[in-house]
Amino acid sequence: MMKIVAGLGNPSFRYRNTKHNIGFRVLEAFAKRYGCRINKRAFKGVYGMARVAGEEVMLLKPLTYVNLSGEAVEMACSSRLTGKEELLVVSDDFNLPMGYLRLREKGSAGGHNGLKSIIEEIGEEFTRLRVGIGSEDMPDEKSTYVLSPFSREERPVMEEAIQRSVDCVEIWIEKGIGEAAGFLKRNGEL
Repeated sequence: MMKIVAGLGNPSFRYRNTKHNIGFRVLEAFAKRYGCRINKRAFKGVYGMARVAGEEVMLLKPLTYVNLSGEAVEMACSSRLTGKEELLVVSDDFNLPMGYLRLREKGSAGGHNGLKSIIEEIGEEFTRLRVGIGSEDMPDEKSTYVLSPFSREERPVMEEAIQRSVDCVEIWIEKGIGEAAGFLKRNGEL
């Protein structure tokens, strides 16, 4: 049986280090840990295959831009998965404090257009790992904020959050959502 981990982000180089691309960054760090290259083109995205604890895992980066992520995720799921419980989506969340992680089995989009697109395509019943990018001085204009880079002060916080995210994804693959949620809870997150 296969699992898919989809990281959300925008494909253009100019968005590479923006807050909205944290899903891509988590996927890239995961691929690095497992010696995997994300360079095969299909499903309106690029993907790579990794073997984690004997499990085959597709690492998918939709190239549809965040707001249309559902197209790529739906195509990959229809082609490769037997059930949506084998899908994990990693995205940013401006409603969570910077660097904070939250794992949920299902739910709403929470104001995230990429998650909204996925929900429109496959429904709410999929696991999502949200990586907090929020700050106290966040402007009212959210699109400008999420498309801005991390400040020098924010970068170390986010690098640590990326590594915890990779650990969480790894636990989800190996032991399931219960153990992954327990990992976050032990770190004061959920």
